[in-house]
Amino acid sequence: MATLFGRVLSVLATAAALGLAGTAHAQASAEPRIEPAQLAQAQPAQVAQAQPGAPGTTVVPARPPSADVWRDINAGKAFRTTLPDNEGGVLILRSGEEWRQLRNGPVTEISGWTLVVMVLVISVFFAWRGTMKLHGPPSGRLIERFTLFERTAHWTMAISFVLLAITGLLLLFGKHVLLPIFGHGVMGWVGVVSKNVHNYVGPLFGIAIVIGFFTFLRDNYPKAEDKVWLQKGGGLFNDAHVPSHRFNAGEKLWFWGGLFFLGIIVSVSGFVLDFPNFGQSRSTMQLAWTVHAIGAVIFMLGSLGHIYMGTVGVEGAFKAMKTGHVDETWAKEHHEYWYDDIKAGKIPARHSTDVAPSASVGGRTATT
Repeated sequence: MATLFGRVLSVLATAAALGLAGTAHAQASAEPRIEPAQLAQAQPAQVAQAQPGAPGTTVVPARPPSADVWRDINAGKAFRTTLPDNEGGVLILRSGEEWRQLRNGPVTEISGWTLVVMVLVISVFFAWRGTMKLHGPPSGRLIERFTLFERTAHWTMAISFVLLAITGLLLLFGKHVLLPIFGHGVMGWVGVVSKNVHNYVGPLFGIAIVIGFFTFLRDNYPKAEDKVWLQKGGGLFNDAHVPSHRFNAGEKLWFWGGLFFLGIIVSVSGFVLDFPNFGQSRSTMQLAWTVHAIGAVIFMLGSLGHIYMGTVGVEGAFKAMKTGHVDETWAKEHHEYWYDDIKAGKIPARHSTDVAPSASVGGRTATT
């Protein structure tokens, strides 16, 4: 009897257990299920509800925003947020996509091809014209063309500009040129280094531009003789001798158009981008980037010509900025009016005393 009673209890317990399991299974089947593919495509706000890194936690999908809310966000409607006031609670700026297309499209493509064309033009010109050498033999007498301060100001601008140009080109064209070749790992490091160098050297270049402008301003005012120099092309396309003052018309155009005008554009727009903590809106930053990029590329185009003339284009030009002195023959052939003023005593042959004299220049002294 006892044995029969125990068997009955065992059967009832088993049935109860099966009934509970079936009920739980039915409830679990009734719950909505999110497939892994759907979860991966969900917005971040719909996914993260568990404490990150906690062992044994389960990701619980949050309730997605309604279609009306998403439509308002995507339309640029302002919401109440903790973002700065100048953003106005606008979570998605509609002009951002337009700016992205402008950056990756016309700005990048046109900038790249104009730089390539400029390099080709300079290469063809050099192959045809070669280095413009002196017509007469060096006299052995030197004239101080640039003081130590002037050279320091110039090289500060030049070196900082080269660093900005290289890093700027890497940031603009890196993902189009380097990324397909070296991959994301290398491009990531290139981007980080370029961005930091660009951000820190930029303000230095802006300060150097101001110092350089006031350093060379006195000798860059337009004069009547500059018109003749421009009409004759400065003798660049022939062997014509075209006299000029300390700086010729071409150098003056670069001073006012490059150093002054473009220098202001790239410096001011660069400061807007470099210091966003002053409350610039996203629209302002997009406009500043566009102006900065276009101005910087035009600056590079002019700089390529300036660098060419100051290195391999004209014999003795690089040495003048390196040592600060030029031969008397060089001064007479390239800047005759300036040379005549020195010979007449209107301008001193030496402006500084940082070096010891060793050669005579028209009754004055200079260094070898």
